[in-house]
Amino acid sequence: MPPRGWLSRTFRQAIDKWFPSGRPGPDGAEWSRDRLVSLIKDRLAGMRVVVVANREPYIHNREGDHIRWIRPASGLVTALDPIMRTTGGVWVAHGSGSADRETSDERGRLPVPPGKPSYTLRRIWLSKEEETGYYYGFANRALWPLCHIAYTRPVFDAADWTEYARVNARFADAVLEEIEGGPAIVLVQDYHFALLPRLVKARRPDAIISHFWHIPWPHREAFRICPWAEEILDGLLGSDLLGFHVQLHCNNFLDTVDRLVESRVEYEHFSATRAGHQTNVRPFPISIDMEGISTNGLARSDLTAFKNSLGLPDDCAIALGVDRMDYTKGIPERLRAVARFLERYPEWRKRFLFLQMGAPSRTEIREYRELNEEIDGLAAHINAKYRSGDWTPVRILRAHHGAEDVFAGYRAASVCVVSSLHDGMNLVAKEFVAARDDRQGVLILSLFTGAAREMQDALLVNPYATDAFADALNTALTMAPEEQQRRMQRLRAQVAEHNIFRWAGLLLTETCRLAESTAQ
Repeated sequence: MPPRGWLSRTFRQAIDKWFPSGRPGPDGAEWSRDRLVSLIKDRLAGMRVVVVANREPYIHNREGDHIRWIRPASGLVTALDPIMRTTGGVWVAHGSGSADRETSDERGRLPVPPGKPSYTLRRIWLSKEEETGYYYGFANRALWPLCHIAYTRPVFDAADWTEYARVNARFADAVLEEIEGGPAIVLVQDYHFALLPRLVKARRPDAIISHFWHIPWPHREAFRICPWAEEILDGLLGSDLLGFHVQLHCNNFLDTVDRLVESRVEYEHFSATRAGHQTNVRPFPISIDMEGISTNGLARSDLTAFKNSLGLPDDCAIALGVDRMDYTKGIPERLRAVARFLERYPEWRKRFLFLQMGAPSRTEIREYRELNEEIDGLAAHINAKYRSGDWTPVRILRAHHGAEDVFAGYRAASVCVVSSLHDGMNLVAKEFVAARDDRQGVLILSLFTGAAREMQDALLVNPYATDAFADALNTALTMAPEEQQRRMQRLRAQVAEHNIFRWAGLLLTETCRLAESTAQ
C-alpha cells in the first residue's frame, strides 16, 4: 500500500494537470445550465447519449379520469435533463407511474418533456418479483447497508441476487438497442446497476461507459463479506470512468479492487485494469441548482401560510430535520440529542421546537418499519417528559412533502440539523443554504457526510456524541446574527460555485476526454 495521504496528493496534482483553473474550459467561467449546454454542443456532436437510472425523469399517474405527469424533485434529473434535451438522447428507467404504460408505445418509449419533446424516455417494466428482488431485495437490503456504515446488517439472499442480475441484463439489452451501431456514451447512475457496464462493454467495446456511484464505497474488509463481491467489482470495471462523491470513496474502491480481484491498480493514475480494460476512478461531488432555487420562487416560500398550516408557534425557535425515513440519516441520534439538550439547557423549554419532516421510505423492508417505530417511540418519550400546556418539543411530520413546504421549513427554521451516520454527499445541507438568502440560520452537519468536506462553516458534529451534539444545538440557537451571516455567506458562495452543473460538466468533460482518446 502507498503511504497515507499519497493518493490525495497525487490526485490534486492530476486535477491541476487536467483542469488548471479547477474548471474545464479556457475562460474559467462559473458553471451554469447554459455553459453545460454549450459544452454538450461542442463535445458531443454525433454521439448517441444514453442515461441509465432506476428513477425516470417524468412520471405519469392516473388521477380519476385524468392522467397527470410529474417531474421528480431530484438533483439527478436537474443535472442530466439538459444533457438529454441538447443531445436528443435516450433515458432508460424503471416505469413506475400508474399511467406509465398507457402513455408509452409498445417498447415503453415516449418523447419527453411533455409538450415540448426533445429526447426519448425508454421505460422498462418490472414484474412484482423482479422489483422485490432487484430493488427492495439486493439493491436496498444488501448493497445499501453494505456500503453505509450505519451498523445495519446486510441481507444476502441468492434469489434477490438472481433478480438483480436479471434486471441488470434487461436494462443492458435496452441500452444496446438504443445505441444501435453508432458511437455512444452511456451514463449509468448508482448502485442499482453494478453489473450493467460489463454487460454493455462485452457487446459494444467501443461504447464509452461512465458510471456514477451515488452512495459511499466502504473499506475493503466491509465489502468482502458480500458473496458476489467479485461479480460486482467485475461489472463496475466494465466502465471507462467510475465516479464517486469524494476522494476517500475512490481510494476505498481501488483498495477493494486491488485486494479482491485479479487486476492491475495504478494509484498514480487512479485507474484499475482488468482483462485488458482500464477504468479511471475520479471524485465528482454532486450539488444543487442554487440559481434555479432562487429564480423559481422556492427561496421565497410563504412562511406565514406554512406555520399556520402546521399550527407552529411564532415564539419558538425551530430546529428542522428533512430526510427520507432511512436508518442512515441518524434521526434517532438527533432525537436523543434533542432530549439531552432539553435536559442540559432547561431555559429552552417552551421556547424550542424540533420539527422532523420525513418522507416514508422502503416500508416493505423490515428494518425501515422498525426504524419508524423507534422514531415514534423516542418522540413520544420526549414529549411525555417535557410537555407543558400546549407546548410539545417534538413534531414528526411523516409525509411526502412538496418542495414549497420543504423550502418554507428551511426558511422558518433557526437551525437545520443533518445528522447522517454515513452519506455520500447529502443535498439537504445544500438546499438549506440555498434557501437562506436572508443570510441567517445555522447548519448543524454530521462529520460523516460528503458535504462536511465542503461546508466547513457549518457546525460539524459526531451524531453518536450525544452531549456534544446537544451543546451544538445550544451554540447554534445562541449564535449572534453577525456570526450567522458570516458563516452563511461563505456557505452560499461555496454552494453557488460548486453547483449541480459543475458536477455534470466535470463528469461529462472527463467522459468526453476518454471518448476522444479512444477515437484517436
